[in-house]
Amino acid sequence: MNNNEFKPYVPAEKITPEITATSIIMGIILAVVFGAANAYLGLRVGMTVSASIPAAVISMAVIRVIMKKDSILESNMVQTVGSAGESLAAGAIFTLPALFLWAKEGVMEQPSLLEISIIALCGGLLGVLFMVPLRNALIVKEHGTLPYPEGTACAEVLLAGEEGGASAKSVFAGMGFAALFKMLVDGCGVAAGVVTAPVKALKTELSAEVYPALIGVGYICGPRISSFMFAGGLIGWFVLIPAIVTFGANIIMYPADVTIAELYANGGASAIWSSYIRYIGAGAVAAGGIISLIKTLPLIIRTFADAVKGLKGSSSAGNLRTEQDLDMKVIGIGILAMVLILWLVPAVPVSLLGALVIVVFGFFFATVSSRMVGLVGSSNNPVSGMAIATLLIATALLKATGSVGSAGMQGAIAIGSIICIVAAMAGDTSQDLKTGYILGATPKKQQMGEVIGTIAAALAIGLVLILLDTAWGFGTSAIPAPQATLMKMIVEGVMNGNLPWTLVFIGAFISISFEIVGISALPVAIGLYLPLELSSTIMIGGLVRLVFDKVSERKGNKEKNADAGSGILFCSGMIAGEGLVGILLAVFAVFGIDGKLNLSNIVNTGQIGGTVLLVLMVALTWIYANKKSK
Repeated sequence: MNNNEFKPYVPAEKITPEITATSIIMGIILAVVFGAANAYLGLRVGMTVSASIPAAVISMAVIRVIMKKDSILESNMVQTVGSAGESLAAGAIFTLPALFLWAKEGVMEQPSLLEISIIALCGGLLGVLFMVPLRNALIVKEHGTLPYPEGTACAEVLLAGEEGGASAKSVFAGMGFAALFKMLVDGCGVAAGVVTAPVKALKTELSAEVYPALIGVGYICGPRISSFMFAGGLIGWFVLIPAIVTFGANIIMYPADVTIAELYANGGASAIWSSYIRYIGAGAVAAGGIISLIKTLPLIIRTFADAVKGLKGSSSAGNLRTEQDLDMKVIGIGILAMVLILWLVPAVPVSLLGALVIVVFGFFFATVSSRMVGLVGSSNNPVSGMAIATLLIATALLKATGSVGSAGMQGAIAIGSIICIVAAMAGDTSQDLKTGYILGATPKKQQMGEVIGTIAAALAIGLVLILLDTAWGFGTSAIPAPQATLMKMIVEGVMNGNLPWTLVFIGAFISISFEIVGISALPVAIGLYLPLELSSTIMIGGLVRLVFDKVSERKGNKEKNADAGSGILFCSGMIAGEGLVGILLAVFAVFGIDGKLNLSNIVNTGQIGGTVLLVLMVALTWIYANKKSK
């Protein structure tokens, strides 16, 4: 399609409300809500989901149905501001909890709210600012080439305004049911949170968590990705654990300090996973992330070159309303201000060298991320691979310049965190700008909305991280923080050389083996790295989606992804609902009132109750997946 012939839904000559009190307040609320929910989800399972479409549906429901306003660009502004929270949370939770883990080990002091907020804010704003000069090159000039799947889908949701009310019911229903299930399991303790079946012949166990968000993740990701994750879990729990226990019973192997038989006798298969499998999984995830980066290297180089060429013919402000970006002087001043803040604010452990590394790598990965999500969507964007590559280089540079020990590790994580947030935010901003381009939004106003959402989410994410760590502690079974634990191990490995490298390389070669046979290694590696109980429930959600898609095909419905809309919205609501109740329970735990909710002494249905709840979650997901928009 020639972009010169493209006509947006709202013509450039027409002026309609965009930045209003309603859109900003609603957007900030959704940025905080979805940011907190995604932070909780990511800290539990190492994955996050896009909030753009649920935010668009909710905004349509409130603005069109409840407030009776006919303003599609105002609704678009709500989702633009709101989705910023989810992206910033995704970048932050992959790295920043490592600082809390080191604080528990006595390596350094616990990070302050100011430190977390500034790191999150600078990363978020740099991601938005770097994307502004790229908009003309990537969104406008390549409108017919780069589909930006989430951005286009979000525009379609907003254009189908008459369906907003019916669709929103699915989101809110998902939130309500998930909140109820989460409260019953974790708040009241009336049912088991994990259903486990021992497999004594193999010295392992098959388990599944009773949580709605995991089913939601499986349904949204679909059967393919879910099965890859489950396969990784099976390798860890039904191949490696039985092998380690069988062949190494009388061996003491680092990092454990007792025999494997003793370790298994005291802690079961979970103890073997904690001592050995998670290091194998860490190697697999690191290799999978780097492989995904290497595979896209030709595209990355071409993307960067094309984007830089595109900048030469790019104007920061056109005459038409739909061509106006933030002024390049504002962009330049903003980037310089971020560098100075990172370098000069004592609370942030970044040197001048670190700040320069952030700008160079940040702009490079922002460009790459923006183009990648245009081609393959945000869910396939190798942000973790970018973060791993940055951490390896940053840690090596800091070590080479004499910044070692806790100061060097803290600086490396800060740099990695900012780059991770930059990549996530640039991808989200480009999707939002694509939505705006289709609808006829004013780019400059959208970019201002992104800044507002970033500021709100950055202030909230620090409180969420401190709250969750205080309530349960990162690295525990409640909040395992898998990605951050991996980043911590990478930095320690480069800085101190104290990783069990044999286990790490076993994992790396497992990933390489999957890539050789043509299977994407990263989801398999994540399944290997996470406890099996997580990937089992995600697989259940994936199976529900598989059955739904097969039934749709038999009915002659070829566009099965469109039909899955109600199910996807319901599952998005479940993820948000569980995340919000998780945050609420963390507040209760901090203030010591969680015990008053616990009814396990009165009613405790155990694993039977957990199984019943799991079946109910599956049934509800199926029911809402089959609901048709009215």
